[in-house]
Amino acid sequence: MVKLLVLTLLGLGLAFFRDHRSSYLARMNASREIKSVELPNCKLIKGIETGAEDLEILPNGLAFFSAGLRYPGVKSFEPDKPGKILLMDMNEEDPTVLELKMTGSNFDASSFNPHGISTFTDEDNTVYLLVVSHPDFKSTVELFKFQEEEKSLLHLKTIRHELLPNLNDLVAVGREHFYATNDHYFVDQYLRSWELYLGLAWSNVVYYSPDDVRVVASGFDFANGISMSPDRKYVYIAELLAHKIHVYEKHANWTLTPLKSLDCDTLVDNISVDPVTGDLWVGCHPNGMKIFSYDPENPPGSEVLQIQNILAEDPKVTVVYAEDGKVLHGSTVASVYKGKMLVGTVFQKALYCEL
Repeated sequence: MVKLLVLTLLGLGLAFFRDHRSSYLARMNASREIKSVELPNCKLIKGIETGAEDLEILPNGLAFFSAGLRYPGVKSFEPDKPGKILLMDMNEEDPTVLELKMTGSNFDASSFNPHGISTFTDEDNTVYLLVVSHPDFKSTVELFKFQEEEKSLLHLKTIRHELLPNLNDLVAVGREHFYATNDHYFVDQYLRSWELYLGLAWSNVVYYSPDDVRVVASGFDFANGISMSPDRKYVYIAELLAHKIHVYEKHANWTLTPLKSLDCDTLVDNISVDPVTGDLWVGCHPNGMKIFSYDPENPPGSEVLQIQNILAEDPKVTVVYAEDGKVLHGSTVASVYKGKMLVGTVFQKALYCEL
């Protein structure tokens, strides 16, 4: 009787594992092979060798890059070095990047581990850069003031909160106000791995201000990139492992109401919005297994989507760029400025293209 019970439980356990294994592989797009879509005028950006996980371009053409991310379960080519913020002027004929010096008496640059970034420009044209960082693999938001003349960032504040335990990306709506994604529910790495494997869809989006912090959307299978429409009426959220872009209506009290979702045949990462056209530009992972199980002989590919008229009943989705990893390993973000495009990756290089 005991043996029968043990065998029954073992069989149920194996069936449970097999069922979730199939679901896990489907969510990772593990069997997908990428069809190449080339652009004729692209080149790798010198000075970026350890990733540019996120980037943001100001209206004047200055682009910030978040470089050197160290993330649990993902490859890093310099795991013992701190991350950095890079700057590029896209108005230059042959633009290059430079590292921004970070100053501030209470800022520990040695533990800086930047992830998602967002900017906010005040009424006096002061630019603030908000950066998700993972010092000791925890989560903070670092607030900087951009000093253009000095080519530096002045650290103003570190933001921590119990509702911001697993930050991935953020979109600024004020100097110290933002929406942010938590890509996991659990903090413990072992529990996070099971959460990912089982597809628990417990991640969320939080609104933060100094006076008010609350969950405004939940039920995501790895909430990832987040951005906002040019008119500030809609918030866009990338759900990585459900392959969806969600559109939420933003209200005056900062609550969000779900409006629609767009299915994509790829793992959607960061979202950039063209301030002129309102088009979404999305860095994507064609095959997620290759990101989380890195093999230099079979590296992860890259894919960039352009989504036009996302509020329409039938938005136009175009694969602008796609390749199998020979050039870029694991694209996470793409953004455009005056006919030029930047593409960043989790841990490898970045690309500059003329469209």
